[in-house]
Amino acid sequence: MPNAPLVPTVRRRRLGSTLRHFRHQAGLTLEEAAVTMGWKAPKMSKIENATQSIRPSDIAQLLAAYGQHDAEVVTALQGLARDAGKRGWWQTYSGVLAPAYADYISLEEDAESIRVYASGVIPGLLQTAAYARETILGNTVRTPEEVAALAEVRLARQAVLTRPSQPVQLWAVIQEAVLHQRFAIRPATMLDQLQRLLDASELPNVTIQVMPLNSTPHPGGAGAFNLIGFPGRVPGVVVLENLLGASYIEAADSVKTYAAAYERIVATALSTDDSLALITRLHEGTRT
Repeated sequence: MPNAPLVPTVRRRRLGSTLRHFRHQAGLTLEEAAVTMGWKAPKMSKIENATQSIRPSDIAQLLAAYGQHDAEVVTALQGLARDAGKRGWWQTYSGVLAPAYADYISLEEDAESIRVYASGVIPGLLQTAAYARETILGNTVRTPEEVAALAEVRLARQAVLTRPSQPVQLWAVIQEAVLHQRFAIRPATMLDQLQRLLDASELPNVTIQVMPLNSTPHPGGAGAFNLIGFPGRVPGVVVLENLLGASYIEAADSVKTYAAAYERIVATALSTDDSLALITRLHEGTRT
């Protein structure tokens, strides 16, 4: 009986799409790439489509055939091959996490940098527990137990900002309207959340800007997005979130388009000093 195809996890998809990207750069067909490894084209196709694994020991040889000898790239892709089926801490919450959300957490865990444009809610990596619970409750129909579990997940995700080895570099541009949100039943929620932003801004790997209400038009008008970068010049991923979960953009040219858009967003937003001054004023106003 033939083996069942592998589940195309997000790590396996990233590995496959990156290998396809380098193959295209080298100008090789599937058949030509397979020949360099002594394989048949269907195996190469399955690896690129994330339905078959590749041994970490084969990565260097395949990349060499593509003219890629950068040690960081080789190491990064070997890590993806090795960890493709690895279970993370978030698997404990599989009963409440949608598959797309679990994929996103996996991306965060592997990330070197995360750039966020937030237009409707404070980014999850910067939320307090109370803010997380209130926004989850407002955006979904969940039981109290599920809300509590999802809030725990959001807080657990924040460990990437303070991990001892290579904490994620977070750059968040937050639409000012989000900072004016109020919670009638628990008024202190926003007060604590604003303080959380001020505290997080003191981390050397966290940059926070505010997009003012009176800003000129900018690409963020098309909606919120996250731009995730990885070590070793591995192509990044764009994540678009919505009520049904998230969708991923992995094509290199499309990711570059979003990266250029983010630079324009950063240039349009308030400076970091002015942003923190605004958050401080709002915090003081909320407290009175």
